[in-house]
Amino acid sequence: VQLQASGGGLVQAGGSLRLSCAASGLTFNNYAMGWFRQAPGKEREFVAALSWAGGSTFYADSVKGRFTISRDNAKNTVYLQMNGLKPEDTAVYYCAAAFRGSYYYTPEKYDYWGQGTLVTVSS
Repeated sequence: VQLQASGGGLVQAGGSLRLSCAASGLTFNNYAMGWFRQAPGKEREFVAALSWAGGSTFYADSVKGRFTISRDNAKNTVYLQMNGLKPEDTAVYYCAAAFRGSYYYTPEKYDYWGQGTLVTVSS
């Protein structure tokens, strides 16, 4: 199984980025997909997740209304559209997959992780 995250970069505050995570080696539509982030010196934290069936979405309060998670099962890809970026959004962003998962907020409940992509928001 491989999760390949991409789309990170340097952006000014107020700008937008779209992260992508391409999955291979798994039956994608059987997996809940999540995005987490880790800033320097901080623990990994939940950002957003999408259920494996039914299309339910979940967001951290800090990104609600600014970030949108979506998935394309035909492309085995999950996306994170990030608008209104703030300097405090600076972190390495990781995608993760949980087989028929329902504990979306807990990193330990995910089975597979991508390598991370760095997002830097300048003020």
